[in-house]
Amino acid sequence: MAVRVGLIGAGPWASAVHAPGLARHPGTSLAAVWSRRPDAASALAAGTGARVCDSVDELLARCDAVAFAVPPSVQAELALRAARAGKHLILEKPLAGDVGAAERLADAAAGVTTVMVLTLRYWSRTRDWLDSLAAHDGWAGASLRWLSGALLSGHGSPWRHEGGALADIGPHALDLLDAGIGEITSVLAAEHTEPDLWNLLLAHACGATSTATLSLSLPMRPTVLECAAYGRHGYRTVSGKPENPAAAYAALLGEFVEHVLAGKHEHPCDVRRGLHLQRILAAAGRRAHR
Repeated sequence: MAVRVGLIGAGPWASAVHAPGLARHPGTSLAAVWSRRPDAASALAAGTGARVCDSVDELLARCDAVAFAVPPSVQAELALRAARAGKHLILEKPLAGDVGAAERLADAAAGVTTVMVLTLRYWSRTRDWLDSLAAHDGWAGASLRWLSGALLSGHGSPWRHEGGALADIGPHALDLLDAGIGEITSVLAAEHTEPDLWNLLLAHACGATSTATLSLSLPMRPTVLECAAYGRHGYRTVSGKPENPAAAYAALLGEFVEHVLAGKHEHPCDVRRGLHLQRILAAAGRRAHR
């Protein structure tokens, strides 16, 4: 039996990835859609069989799980309602607009299945890289560069322009470094300069350090995305990003459905992961503005 999923949000990412992914996956059905723009919700739901709902409460009554494609602050508020209603959650990054809201959501969602849409973690090339690192210890450090002009056109959600590279791609970057060489325990240094260029120095539980350089406001074509780890076993790199986000999303849905049906509430990319990343983002912001 397919997991009935309601989708909150009807923007470009919802239309390009969430809605078609949920409608096509054999383990899920797109049962309902709600958006603050009813016309956008109707257009997104067309041809999927999904019910366009007049309220969030109506959507919650029609589904087993909820996927979110809304700004972080809105997600934190509505996902809290969904978790308290016992719904499983497919959550975008960052988890919330601030750490306090992320903590409240993580606490409320402890008894349901959750997964963060950290798409790089579901890409086969990334998984191979992480497996190669996990096969050995002794990694002394890592570095990541993510440079793009994605925000130069002026397109994109207001929250992305306001939060910039740290809020938008920072969760992906921190997740890779953390998964690659061990838990990030502190932000040793952070600098934010124009044009929205972030440089971070991070400490890891194993004693290693890593660096991250992030910007969405540099005229890079194509996007530069490279991550490397180095140590006693050499220099291991992964570069690029999925050409087809739908494939990564399908892999995410497969694991999500398995956990829902098995009654499992812990996943490597669950809400607790989102909270961990939120805390690092906040620490970086504080460090940069001292």
